[in-house]
Amino acid sequence: MPSSFSSIIRDSRIRIPTVTLVALAFTYASTVPYQSIIGISELGMSDGAYSALVFFAAVVNVSISLTLGIWSDRLTERRPLVLALSVAGIIGFGSIALIHSPAVFIFSVLFLVPMSNSTYSLLFASVRARTNQLVRSEAVAITSTVRALYSGSWAVAPGLVGLALVTSPSMTPAYGVAAVASLICFCLYFFFAPGNGPVRETIPNQPGFFASLKRVFAPDVFIRVFVMSLLLGLQRLNGMVSPLIIMHKIGGSVVDVGFLSGLTAFLEMPFMMMWGLVQRRFQTAHVLASGTVLYCLYLVLLGFATAPWQLYALLGLNACGAAAILSLPITYLQDLIADRPGLGSSLISLNTFIGIGVAAGLFALGTAVTDYSGTAFVGAAVGTITIVILLYLESGSRVRQPA
Repeated sequence: MPSSFSSIIRDSRIRIPTVTLVALAFTYASTVPYQSIIGISELGMSDGAYSALVFFAAVVNVSISLTLGIWSDRLTERRPLVLALSVAGIIGFGSIALIHSPAVFIFSVLFLVPMSNSTYSLLFASVRARTNQLVRSEAVAITSTVRALYSGSWAVAPGLVGLALVTSPSMTPAYGVAAVASLICFCLYFFFAPGNGPVRETIPNQPGFFASLKRVFAPDVFIRVFVMSLLLGLQRLNGMVSPLIIMHKIGGSVVDVGFLSGLTAFLEMPFMMMWGLVQRRFQTAHVLASGTVLYCLYLVLLGFATAPWQLYALLGLNACGAAAILSLPITYLQDLIADRPGLGSSLISLNTFIGIGVAAGLFALGTAVTDYSGTAFVGAAVGTITIVILLYLESGSRVRQPA
């Protein structure tokens, strides 16, 4: 059986979306760490106004992703949509880099940046449309490898941008990097993707918009999306509490926060590919449950940490569990609506939206009744309950994974 890397390189219908995803990762990774600094510190937005902006931008993102997911299943290929969203990224990121204005920042973050972010699920839809034609073991390994490559860009970009802007009085040039990355995405699809749109069977009398939304919010689908969101919420919760534990409990510094974040992202890559290989032999839900057990163990040990070196010792456990939570749900969610690659992949954005809300809720609950370490314990408890729910759902599932 060919390796997932050779399958990606050999097939242009997988290779082009994959390379584009690697470039797309730079748009996120070069801007997300600095967005709040620009909005609040440089442009003078209040904490409340910025929080509202982030929330409504997330609503716009999930709305666009669902809409385009439904629409893309009606098209013979997704290339025109990717090109249009790349243009939105070029304009949105570029305008923030060039025009130091609160109005421009708000408009771009609220509309143009979410449009660019919607490219993520659309590219995974293109990969899924092609891997639907492959045997399942090869398909899941390819998806995990693609997600690992995306994670690799995430690991590299923040450090490079931070080094480049270490003496800059403003962080807005980071958005110039994102604009260039969007331009690269556009060029990849404009010059190399013609005729490489995903080959898929035409579905006669395809359901309309509201009928498609009904499939998303059908109980047997939505409950599984919510369960995946609970798991993603654990990883997002860790992103909230671990820096605070480092800074306020165990005597670490911002250097430790940065090193731990970057090292975790680097280690996630091989672990994602490892989980993809495991998926070849076992059901996704069972593999995901195993990875979540490891992550819950990490959260418990995080809560007991008393010195920075202990968090460095937990890097492997953290990365292994996070790799499962970040990569395995992609296949699981796409399998929920396997016959509609666009609609199924749009569940990724819905999962992220709900997951962010779950993390915020767990953080608010945990910090209201205990400290930051206790909040990590709350996350581990919720993760354990979620594993039980997941395994119960799949023990008698009516939503079957494709053969």
